[in-house]
Amino acid sequence: MRIAELRDQLRQLGANPAHEDRVLRHWVQAKPQDATKRKPVDFLPRPLYEALPRISEALAGLVSLRSVHPADDGSERLLLALRDGQTVESVLLPRDGVCVSSQVGCAVGCVFCMTGQAGLLRQVSSAEIVAQVAFARTRRPVKKVVFMGMGEPSHNLDNVLEAIDLLGTQGNIGHKNLVFSTVGDERAFEQLPLGRVKPALALSLHSTLAERRAELLPRAPRISPEELVERGEAYARQTGYPIQYQWTLIEGLNDSEEELEGIVRLLKGKYALMNMIPYNTVDALPYQRPTWERAAEIARWLHRRGVLTKLRQSAGQEVDGGCGQLRARTLEGEKVVRVTRASAR
Repeated sequence: MRIAELRDQLRQLGANPAHEDRVLRHWVQAKPQDATKRKPVDFLPRPLYEALPRISEALAGLVSLRSVHPADDGSERLLLALRDGQTVESVLLPRDGVCVSSQVGCAVGCVFCMTGQAGLLRQVSSAEIVAQVAFARTRRPVKKVVFMGMGEPSHNLDNVLEAIDLLGTQGNIGHKNLVFSTVGDERAFEQLPLGRVKPALALSLHSTLAERRAELLPRAPRISPEELVERGEAYARQTGYPIQYQWTLIEGLNDSEEELEGIVRLLKGKYALMNMIPYNTVDALPYQRPTWERAAEIARWLHRRGVLTKLRQSAGQEVDGGCGQLRARTLEGEKVVRVTRASAR
Protein backbone atom coordinates (compact mmCIF):
# COMPACT_ATOMS: atom_id res chain seq x y z
CA MET A 1 0.00 0.00 0.00
CA ARG A 2 1.23 3.47 -0.87
CA ILE A 3 0.46 6.50 1.28
CA ALA A 4 -1.37 8.06 -1.67
CA GLU A 5 -3.67 5.02 -1.78
CA LEU A 6 -4.28 5.32 1.95
CA ARG A 7 -5.22 8.98 1.50
CA ASP A 8 -7.65 7.98 -1.26
CA GLN A 9 -9.31 5.48 1.08
CA LEU A 10 -9.68 8.15 3.74
CA ARG A 11 -11.24 10.57 1.24
CA GLN A 12 -13.75 7.91 0.21
CA LEU A 13 -14.80 7.84 3.88
CA GLY A 14 -15.45 11.59 3.83
CA ALA A 15 -12.09 12.87 5.05
CA ASN A 16 -10.86 16.32 4.09
CA PRO A 17 -7.09 17.09 4.08
CA ALA A 18 -7.11 17.97 7.79
CA HIS A 19 -8.80 14.66 8.64
CA GLU A 20 -6.29 12.76 6.50
CA ASP A 21 -3.37 14.46 8.19
CA ARG A 22 -4.78 13.71 11.63
CA VAL A 23 -5.14 9.99 10.95
CA LEU A 24 -1.69 9.77 9.35
CA ARG A 25 -0.08 11.87 12.09
CA HIS A 26 -1.38 9.63 14.86
CA TRP A 27 -0.27 6.55 12.94
CA VAL A 28 3.30 7.63 12.18
CA GLN A 29 3.75 9.01 15.70
CA ALA A 30 2.47 5.71 17.16
CA LYS A 31 -0.38 7.39 19.02
CA PRO A 32 -3.87 5.91 19.43
CA GLN A 33 -6.37 7.43 17.04
CA ASP A 34 -8.42 8.68 20.02
CA ALA A 35 -5.43 10.32 21.76
CA THR A 36 -6.92 13.82 21.84
CA LYS A 37 -8.93 15.82 24.34
CA ARG A 38 -11.82 15.96 21.89
CA LYS A 39 -13.39 12.67 20.93
CA PRO A 40 -12.81 11.78 17.26
CA VAL A 41 -16.55 11.32 16.77
CA ASP A 42 -16.97 15.05 17.43
CA PHE A 43 -14.97 16.22 14.41
CA LEU A 44 -14.41 13.28 12.04
CA PRO A 45 -16.98 12.27 9.42
CA ARG A 46 -18.99 9.41 10.88
CA PRO A 47 -18.00 6.88 8.16
CA LEU A 48 -14.33 7.65 8.87
CA TYR A 49 -14.84 7.48 12.62
CA GLU A 50 -16.56 4.11 12.36
CA ALA A 51 -13.77 2.80 10.11
CA LEU A 52 -10.95 3.87 12.47
CA PRO A 53 -10.59 0.49 14.22
CA ARG A 54 -10.32 -1.29 10.87
CA ILE A 55 -7.86 1.31 9.55
CA SER A 56 -5.73 1.13 12.69
CA GLU A 57 -5.63 -2.66 12.50
CA ALA A 58 -4.63 -2.58 8.83
CA LEU A 59 -1.83 -0.06 9.45
CA ALA A 60 -0.52 -1.99 12.45
CA GLY A 61 -0.45 -5.14 10.31
CA LEU A 62 1.82 -3.70 7.62
CA VAL A 63 4.84 -5.02 9.53
CA SER A 64 5.17 -7.53 12.34
CA LEU A 65 8.12 -8.49 14.48
CA ARG A 66 9.83 -11.72 13.48
CA SER A 67 12.86 -11.45 15.80
CA VAL A 68 14.81 -8.89 17.84
CA HIS A 69 18.58 -8.82 18.41
CA PRO A 70 19.79 -6.36 21.07
CA ALA A 71 23.43 -5.26 21.11
CA ASP A 72 25.70 -3.93 23.83
CA ASP A 73 25.76 -0.45 22.29
CA GLY A 74 22.04 0.02 22.93
CA SER A 75 20.96 -0.74 19.37
CA GLU A 76 18.41 -3.38 18.43
CA ARG A 77 18.29 -5.13 15.08
CA LEU A 78 14.77 -6.06 14.14
CA LEU A 79 13.72 -8.59 11.54
CA LEU A 80 10.27 -7.49 10.38
CA ALA A 81 7.81 -9.51 8.34
CA LEU A 82 5.71 -7.83 5.66
CA ARG A 83 2.20 -9.00 4.84
CA ASP A 84 3.32 -11.20 1.97
CA GLY A 85 5.83 -13.03 4.16
CA GLN A 86 8.92 -11.23 2.88
CA THR A 87 11.21 -9.82 5.56
CA VAL A 88 13.22 -6.64 5.97
CA GLU A 89 15.61 -5.39 8.62
CA SER A 90 15.28 -2.24 10.72
CA VAL A 91 17.73 -1.07 13.34
CA LEU A 92 16.88 0.92 16.45
CA LEU A 93 19.95 3.09 16.90
CA PRO A 94 21.38 4.70 20.00
CA ARG A 95 20.33 8.33 20.51
CA ASP A 96 16.79 7.95 19.20
CA GLY A 97 17.40 6.93 15.60
CA VAL A 98 16.06 4.18 13.38
CA CYS A 99 17.52 2.73 10.18
CA VAL A 100 14.85 1.53 7.74
CA SER A 101 14.82 -0.66 4.63
CA SER A 102 13.47 0.53 1.29
CA GLN A 103 13.68 -2.72 -0.71
CA VAL A 104 13.56 -6.46 -0.16
CA GLY A 105 17.02 -7.25 -1.43
CA CYS A 106 19.00 -4.87 -3.63
CA ALA A 107 20.07 -4.64 -7.27
CA VAL A 108 23.35 -2.76 -6.73
CA GLY A 109 25.15 -5.92 -5.64
CA CYS A 110 27.84 -4.38 -3.42
CA VAL A 111 30.32 -7.23 -3.09
CA PHE A 112 30.74 -6.78 0.67
CA CYS A 113 27.01 -6.68 1.51
CA MET A 114 24.72 -9.64 2.18
CA THR A 115 21.58 -7.74 1.16
CA GLY A 116 22.42 -7.74 -2.52
CA GLN A 117 23.61 -11.32 -2.80
CA ALA A 118 20.17 -12.54 -3.92
CA GLY A 119 19.38 -9.46 -6.01
CA LEU A 120 16.22 -7.39 -5.81
CA LEU A 121 13.06 -9.28 -4.81
CA ARG A 122 10.55 -6.43 -4.55
CA GLN A 123 10.07 -2.80 -3.62
CA VAL A 124 8.94 -1.76 -0.14
CA SER A 125 5.88 0.49 -0.39
CA SER A 126 5.81 3.97 1.12
CA ALA A 127 3.33 2.81 3.78
CA GLU A 128 5.59 -0.16 4.66
CA ILE A 129 8.55 2.22 5.02
CA VAL A 130 6.60 4.50 7.36
CA ALA A 131 5.27 1.44 9.22
CA GLN A 132 8.87 0.57 10.16
CA VAL A 133 9.16 3.97 11.87
CA ALA A 134 5.75 3.65 13.53
CA PHE A 135 6.70 0.22 14.84
CA ALA A 136 10.05 1.50 16.12
CA ARG A 137 8.18 4.19 18.06
CA THR A 138 6.24 1.53 19.94
CA ARG A 139 9.61 0.45 21.41
CA ARG A 140 11.45 3.75 21.94
CA PRO A 141 11.45 7.44 20.88
CA VAL A 142 12.51 8.16 17.29
CA LYS A 143 13.89 11.56 16.31
CA LYS A 144 16.01 10.52 13.32
CA VAL A 145 15.36 8.20 10.37
CA VAL A 146 18.15 6.99 8.10
CA PHE A 147 17.48 5.19 4.82
CA MET A 148 20.52 2.94 5.10
CA GLY A 149 18.91 -0.46 5.58
CA MET A 150 18.24 -3.05 2.91
CA GLY A 151 17.97 -1.68 -0.62
CA GLU A 152 19.06 1.33 -2.68
CA PRO A 153 16.57 4.14 -1.95
CA SER A 154 17.01 5.80 -5.35
CA HIS A 155 15.84 2.56 -7.01
CA ASN A 156 12.52 2.94 -5.17
CA LEU A 157 12.45 6.70 -5.37
CA ASP A 158 8.72 7.44 -5.54
CA ASN A 159 7.95 5.34 -2.48
CA VAL A 160 10.91 6.67 -0.50
CA LEU A 161 10.14 10.32 -1.29
CA GLU A 162 6.50 9.79 -0.37
CA ALA A 163 7.58 8.32 2.97
CA ILE A 164 10.07 11.14 3.57
CA ASP A 165 7.37 13.74 2.90
CA LEU A 166 5.06 12.21 5.51
CA LEU A 167 7.83 11.72 8.07
CA GLY A 168 8.98 15.32 7.65
CA THR A 169 5.48 16.79 7.95
CA GLN A 170 3.17 14.65 10.09
CA GLY A 171 5.95 12.48 11.51
CA ASN A 172 7.61 15.19 13.61
CA ILE A 173 11.07 14.39 12.24
CA GLY A 174 13.39 17.31 11.49
CA HIS A 175 14.25 17.44 7.80
CA LYS A 176 18.01 17.26 8.42
CA ASN A 177 17.32 14.17 10.57
CA LEU A 178 15.95 12.32 7.56
CA VAL A 179 19.01 10.86 5.84
CA PHE A 180 18.73 9.57 2.28
CA SER A 181 21.59 7.21 1.43
CA THR A 182 22.51 6.42 -2.16
CA VAL A 183 25.34 5.10 -4.30
CA GLY A 184 24.85 8.18 -6.47
CA ASP A 185 21.86 7.86 -8.78
CA GLU A 186 21.08 10.71 -11.17
CA ARG A 187 17.36 10.51 -10.36
CA ALA A 188 18.05 11.21 -6.69
CA PHE A 189 20.11 14.30 -7.48
CA GLU A 190 17.29 15.54 -9.72
CA GLN A 191 14.35 14.84 -7.42
CA LEU A 192 15.58 15.49 -3.87
CA PRO A 193 15.86 19.29 -4.27
CA LEU A 194 12.25 19.50 -5.54
CA GLY A 195 10.40 18.15 -2.50
CA ARG A 196 8.95 20.25 0.31
CA VAL A 197 10.94 18.01 2.65
CA LYS A 198 14.59 18.00 1.67
CA PRO A 199 16.46 15.26 3.52
CA ALA A 200 20.12 15.18 4.37
CA LEU A 201 22.16 13.19 1.89
CA ALA A 202 24.60 10.33 2.49
CA LEU A 203 26.69 9.15 -0.45
CA SER A 204 28.32 5.72 -0.56
CA LEU A 205 31.89 6.40 -1.70
CA HIS A 206 33.97 3.39 -0.50
CA SER A 207 36.83 4.14 -2.91
CA THR A 208 38.34 7.19 -4.58
CA LEU A 209 39.46 5.08 -7.55
CA ALA A 210 36.80 4.75 -10.25
CA GLU A 211 37.74 1.21 -11.28
CA ARG A 212 37.91 -0.10 -7.73
CA ARG A 213 34.63 1.56 -6.82
CA ALA A 214 33.04 -0.12 -9.85
CA GLU A 215 34.34 -3.46 -8.61
CA LEU A 216 32.95 -2.88 -5.11
CA LEU A 217 29.59 -1.54 -6.37
CA PRO A 218 29.22 -3.49 -9.64
CA ARG A 219 25.75 -2.26 -10.64
CA ALA A 220 25.95 1.29 -9.32
CA PRO A 221 25.72 4.13 -11.86
CA ARG A 222 29.06 4.77 -13.52
CA ILE A 223 29.60 8.14 -11.90
CA SER A 224 33.20 8.97 -11.03
CA PRO A 225 34.15 9.69 -7.41
CA GLU A 226 35.00 13.25 -8.48
CA GLU A 227 31.57 13.83 -10.03
CA LEU A 228 29.85 12.19 -7.06
CA VAL A 229 31.51 14.65 -4.68
CA GLU A 230 30.75 17.56 -7.01
CA ARG A 231 27.03 16.67 -7.09
CA GLY A 232 27.01 16.14 -3.35
CA GLU A 233 28.64 19.51 -2.71
CA ALA A 234 26.00 21.26 -4.80
CA TYR A 235 23.20 19.64 -2.78
CA ALA A 236 24.95 20.48 0.50
CA ARG A 237 25.19 24.16 -0.42
CA GLN A 238 21.56 24.18 -1.54
CA THR A 239 20.13 22.63 1.63
CA GLY A 240 22.61 23.82 4.24
CA TYR A 241 23.32 20.26 5.44
CA PRO A 242 26.79 18.74 5.08
CA ILE A 243 27.01 15.64 2.91
CA GLN A 244 27.78 12.41 4.76
CA TYR A 245 30.18 10.22 2.81
CA GLN A 246 30.01 6.52 3.72
CA TRP A 247 33.18 4.47 3.64
CA THR A 248 33.08 0.80 4.57
CA LEU A 249 36.67 0.20 5.66
CA ILE A 250 37.90 -3.20 4.43
CA GLU A 251 41.32 -4.50 5.36
CA GLY A 252 43.76 -4.58 2.46
CA LEU A 253 41.18 -3.27 -0.01
CA ASN A 254 40.43 0.43 0.57
CA ASP A 255 42.66 1.30 3.52
CA SER A 256 45.84 2.07 1.57
CA GLU A 257 47.81 5.31 1.58
CA GLU A 258 46.68 5.90 -2.01
CA GLU A 259 43.03 5.75 -0.96
CA LEU A 260 43.56 8.00 2.06
CA GLU A 261 45.37 10.60 -0.05
CA GLY A 262 42.45 10.36 -2.48
CA ILE A 263 39.97 11.12 0.32
CA VAL A 264 41.94 14.23 1.22
CA ARG A 265 42.07 15.28 -2.42
CA LEU A 266 38.32 14.89 -2.85
CA LEU A 267 36.94 16.11 0.47
CA LYS A 268 39.32 18.66 1.97
CA GLY A 269 37.52 22.00 2.08
CA LYS A 270 34.15 20.47 1.18
CA TYR A 271 30.95 20.83 3.21
CA ALA A 272 31.22 17.20 4.18
CA LEU A 273 31.57 14.58 6.89
CA MET A 274 33.33 11.28 6.33
CA ASN A 275 31.69 8.34 8.13
CA MET A 276 34.36 5.67 8.40
CA ILE A 277 32.69 2.32 9.19
CA PRO A 278 34.87 -0.74 9.78
CA TYR A 279 33.50 -3.66 7.79
CA ASN A 280 31.13 -6.02 9.59
CA THR A 281 32.72 -9.40 8.81
CA VAL A 282 30.45 -11.96 7.12
CA ASP A 283 31.53 -15.62 7.15
CA ALA A 284 30.22 -16.20 3.63
CA LEU A 285 32.27 -13.34 2.13
CA PRO A 286 36.05 -13.09 1.73
CA TYR A 287 36.56 -9.62 3.23
CA GLN A 288 38.06 -8.76 6.60
CA ARG A 289 37.43 -6.09 9.19
CA PRO A 290 40.50 -4.04 10.14
CA THR A 291 41.43 -3.70 13.78
CA TRP A 292 39.77 -0.87 15.66
CA GLU A 293 43.24 0.58 16.34
CA ARG A 294 44.00 0.74 12.61
CA ALA A 295 40.61 2.32 11.88
CA ALA A 296 41.14 4.91 14.62
CA GLU A 297 44.59 5.69 13.23
CA ILE A 298 43.08 6.31 9.78
CA ALA A 299 40.37 8.58 11.21
CA ARG A 300 42.93 10.64 13.13
CA TRP A 301 45.15 10.92 10.04
CA LEU A 302 42.25 12.23 7.94
CA HIS A 303 41.31 14.69 10.67
CA ARG A 304 44.82 16.07 10.74
CA ARG A 305 44.70 16.47 6.96
CA GLY A 306 41.54 18.58 7.11
CA VAL A 307 38.78 16.01 6.52
CA LEU A 308 36.14 15.89 9.27
CA THR A 309 35.93 12.17 10.01
CA LYS A 310 33.81 10.14 12.40
CA LEU A 311 34.66 6.55 13.13
CA ARG A 312 31.39 4.67 13.32
CA GLN A 313 30.71 1.33 14.93
CA SER A 314 28.30 -0.62 12.76
CA ALA A 315 25.35 -1.62 14.94
CA GLY A 316 25.05 -5.30 15.71
CA GLN A 317 28.70 -6.34 15.50
CA GLU A 318 28.50 -8.83 18.35
CA VAL A 319 25.30 -10.43 17.03
CA ASP A 320 26.62 -10.73 13.45
CA GLY A 321 23.86 -8.38 12.42
CA GLY A 322 25.31 -6.53 9.46
CA CYS A 323 22.71 -5.43 6.93
CA GLY A 324 21.11 -8.47 5.34
CA GLN A 325 22.68 -11.01 7.68
CA LEU A 326 19.61 -11.54 9.89
CA ARG A 327 17.40 -12.07 6.88
CA ALA A 328 19.94 -14.37 5.24
CA ARG A 329 20.31 -16.49 8.38
CA THR A 330 16.55 -16.75 8.77
CA LEU A 331 16.07 -17.83 5.15
CA GLU A 332 18.86 -20.38 5.48
CA GLY A 333 17.26 -21.73 8.65
CA GLU A 334 13.89 -22.03 6.95
CA LYS A 335 15.57 -23.84 4.04
CA VAL A 336 17.17 -26.30 6.45
CA VAL A 337 13.82 -26.89 8.16
CA ARG A 338 12.11 -27.51 4.82
CA VAL A 339 14.81 -29.95 3.74
CA THR A 340 14.70 -31.77 7.07
CA ARG A 341 10.93 -32.09 6.95
CA ALA A 342 11.03 -33.33 3.37
CA SER A 343 13.67 -35.90 4.26
CA ALA A 344 11.53 -37.17 7.14
CA ARG A 345 8.58 -37.95 4.91
